[in-house]
Amino acid sequence: MEGRNEKLFARKRSFTFGAYGGIDKFITGNESSCAESVGHSILDILDSPSSEAKPLTSAPSSQKVTELFAIIEKLQGSRLDEQRCEFPPPLKTRLLKIGDGLPLILPPKSGGYWIDPPLDRHVETSPTLSQGGFGLESYDIMERDSEAKVYQEFFRHRYHHSFTACDPSLGPLVLSVCLEEEENRLRVILRMKECSIHGTFSVSLFQQLPTAVELAKMLCSSISVTCFEAVSYLKAPEIIMAFDEHRVSQNFKFGVLYQREGQLTEEDILSNTEESEEFLEFLSMLGQTVKLQGFTGFRGGLDVSHGQTGNEAVFTSFHGREIMFHVATKLPFTEGDTQQLQRKRHIGNDIVALVYQEGNTPFISDVIRSHFLHCFIAVRRIKRENEGEGGDGGSFQVSVTAREDVPPFGPPLPTPPIFTEGSVLREFLLTKLINAEISCYKAEKFSRLELRTRSSLLEALRSELSSRSQCMLGELSQPSIPLTEGGRSVPEGGGGFIENFKRAIRVRSHSFDTLGVPKKAGGVAGQRTKVSKNQ
Repeated sequence: MEGRNEKLFARKRSFTFGAYGGIDKFITGNESSCAESVGHSILDILDSPSSEAKPLTSAPSSQKVTELFAIIEKLQGSRLDEQRCEFPPPLKTRLLKIGDGLPLILPPKSGGYWIDPPLDRHVETSPTLSQGGFGLESYDIMERDSEAKVYQEFFRHRYHHSFTACDPSLGPLVLSVCLEEEENRLRVILRMKECSIHGTFSVSLFQQLPTAVELAKMLCSSISVTCFEAVSYLKAPEIIMAFDEHRVSQNFKFGVLYQREGQLTEEDILSNTEESEEFLEFLSMLGQTVKLQGFTGFRGGLDVSHGQTGNEAVFTSFHGREIMFHVATKLPFTEGDTQQLQRKRHIGNDIVALVYQEGNTPFISDVIRSHFLHCFIAVRRIKRENEGEGGDGGSFQVSVTAREDVPPFGPPLPTPPIFTEGSVLREFLLTKLINAEISCYKAEKFSRLELRTRSSLLEALRSELSSRSQCMLGELSQPSIPLTEGGRSVPEGGGGFIENFKRAIRVRSHSFDTLGVPKKAGGVAGQRTKVSKNQ
């Protein structure tokens, strides 16, 4: 009976990971064989017992005192250290022992992320079951704002009218109306704090042309204003178009992490200084390695004058867009800095990152701590059975993970998620990266920030159009032309709203402290507040 109890209450080490370290548990001895088979739930690995059972004994007094001081020391440690808890050696060894039985990505024990392909499809996505992937024609790039180009395309070069109003409940409104005589229809776009609404109406629907209020109510029935103010400012189209397209960017920046066999922590991954031939081949597939000194393309926040962010970077153009990659191994390495903040300040401020894996060690979704990073795309080169010894190992397996409030985005992964051609993989990855960032902007943190920015810009636009129009009619004195930071005057049409727009963008890049993120002294790079893409 005593032996049975001793076995039943044998103490095993099991850690549940969260943001602030591990939680020690008691596990019965009967569970020791549960994780031996890869067929069991992969997540059980993170709670699996070690191989030896030891009786539960009281710790001597001196040991208790030592443990107490260790706990106090941990509680007093920096927030960075709390967030970067090391895997216990038994767990790390166990993960490495299982090796290729694990997928590319594992979810954190605290949850909060989705993974594609989902873990229950892992057996079906064996690298030996490769099938044909999707054709290039299926890789469509998402539009971040479908209404952003409407004004430029249908209004900018046609005779049209714009109107402004301030609704008691909806706030500032800017309405644009164009009569398309050849199609005998009215085209209308209404700008509100939350969004812009665009519509067309056949003229034959009306006995007489509707008023601005009637057109606005046809697009949004909640409008309660009784009149709009006509815009008579000659350069109104310029600043209206600047507002409509403030969310449109043809430039993107993405992080690239290099994860080698056995690397499970942020410190391990960010401390790599050497690049294997395999990794260099992957980078050459993504884009061209360029010298930063004097680089004239989109720089993605990297220093092109003084070499403070390294000497090289990977850059590419893709369907009219410029992409700069923040490759961890090409960013400055600081000896003695386990956090590698020089690297983290760039990659931690990206929204999407690629993870290139050499070996079979999985990537944990939340291992890189950042308030900005919302999505990771993991890529691993594999050798399929039919390649034999002479195969070039040119097949790649792909997996995607994102925070749970990021909507799914295309293009879809093939089943299984295996790519055998580098050109197809490149097209897929670049499209997936762009769509991932656009989809991440719909997550709660970014959507709140964008709503506040849009509201501020719309109010500035309405105020600018109203005051400039009254000046044109002689109802107000001409407002003084604002000065730039250097003291030179801005030409008319380039000040006012344009300057407010620039200020709002600058404010937006420093406003994550209002997103529920507490300020900390000596904060991590992941807390640095930089969202603006057009640097």
